[in-house]
Amino acid sequence: MLLQGTGAALALPWLESMSQRSWGSESLSDPPQRAAFLFVPNGVRGDQWNPAKTEDGSFELTPMLQPLKDVKEEVTILENLWHKQTVGRNGHWPKVPAWLSGGFVERTSGRDINTGGVSIDQVLASKVGDRTPLPSLELGVDAAYTGVDNVGGGFTRIYGSHIAWRDPHTPVPKEIVPRLAFDRLFRTTTAGPVVSGFNPHQKAVADSLARDDASVLDLVLEDAKSLRSKVGEGDRAKLDEYLESVRSVEKRIETALKPQKRWINQGRFDLPRPGPGIPESHEEHVRLMLDIMVLAFWTDTTRIATFMLGNAQTGRNFGFLDGVRGSFHGLSHHRNEQKEREQYEKIVLWHLTQYAYLIDKMRGLDEGGRSLLDNSLVMYGSSIKDGNTHQEEDLPLLLAGKGGGSFKTNRRITAPKETPLCNMYVSLLRHMGVKAESFGDSTGHLEGWS
Repeated sequence: MLLQGTGAALALPWLESMSQRSWGSESLSDPPQRAAFLFVPNGVRGDQWNPAKTEDGSFELTPMLQPLKDVKEEVTILENLWHKQTVGRNGHWPKVPAWLSGGFVERTSGRDINTGGVSIDQVLASKVGDRTPLPSLELGVDAAYTGVDNVGGGFTRIYGSHIAWRDPHTPVPKEIVPRLAFDRLFRTTTAGPVVSGFNPHQKAVADSLARDDASVLDLVLEDAKSLRSKVGEGDRAKLDEYLESVRSVEKRIETALKPQKRWINQGRFDLPRPGPGIPESHEEHVRLMLDIMVLAFWTDTTRIATFMLGNAQTGRNFGFLDGVRGSFHGLSHHRNEQKEREQYEKIVLWHLTQYAYLIDKMRGLDEGGRSLLDNSLVMYGSSIKDGNTHQEEDLPLLLAGKGGGSFKTNRRITAPKETPLCNMYVSLLRHMGVKAESFGDSTGHLEGWS
């Protein structure tokens, strides 16, 4: 099924060559449910987010929600949800891993990482991930941070680099290089699966992308073994922990060779294998990663995905937007000065435009009489409400899709104030067929879910 030496030049011919025999089993009779979680750092303009209250539960688009105007009927607004465990902590670092877990994140310089919980995506992956080649897919656009933010309270920056956590001590590595993300879905080589290192600009990594028979994992392991002999016992333990997480990605890819009973779509979704490296255009980078996530769902390679649109305190400069001169994090601290605030708003709106792009892409793909979006739940949001004040209450959260057809959209779910976000995760788990009485700091299910 895989052409050695040529890579996977196009996804479509490979998909069309699939047969029931190639999977060792017949296709599923009904499309599966998928779940995706899109994280955006640095909050929103809180005072321009929530729509005015209505009696019938509908909503009008506020200034912050205008990018959703063409997909409004596919979206649900979630209100008054928060993580109590993040109150009074650093504005960013501990809030990021807590976003999908609700755990209490321990302050550490990196030796004793503890997020206080497993992320919801990994719980789902542990329950339904054995039905697909990849239990889950983790994507991003920023390389993982290193070091400690001593100014910000002594938290390791690793916390701000990952939303997916296999356990309280182990982040799931995310892929930021489009070609390697694509290759996680389809490609094996004579030298083994391809996995990128932390630095996509490293010459050895870049060179490997140009060769079909090179494994970046081998390069990462070679460097790590050399480093291991030079560090202390405590650092060796953390390095071994990281290497184990990298190896786990390799194991996930290897499962793609095992026969699976999967949903096989008959329609077209053309996506050429991306070129090496990272696109110069940030928008092209983001949309390529979103397309790869859609492809992963469409081919039933995985049913669970996360995508970080930026790390905590991302220093990415958004000067490519008209009238913007600065980084997302820097402009989020606008101090209510109009010039800076307007630039911050443009960056927030740009991110929501990417979410609308994803929604529109997914609803345009028909499977079994419903769209791919209808068979999914796609969450979007941030770990803080307002970028200027780091407000924890009433997090900005959106949910797109009908979760298999039974979840109602084009509405708002307004929970009682200070309802744990983990209550929503309990409802989501149940909706996905996972028995759950509690999750994180939940106090029950989310009122108004159904």
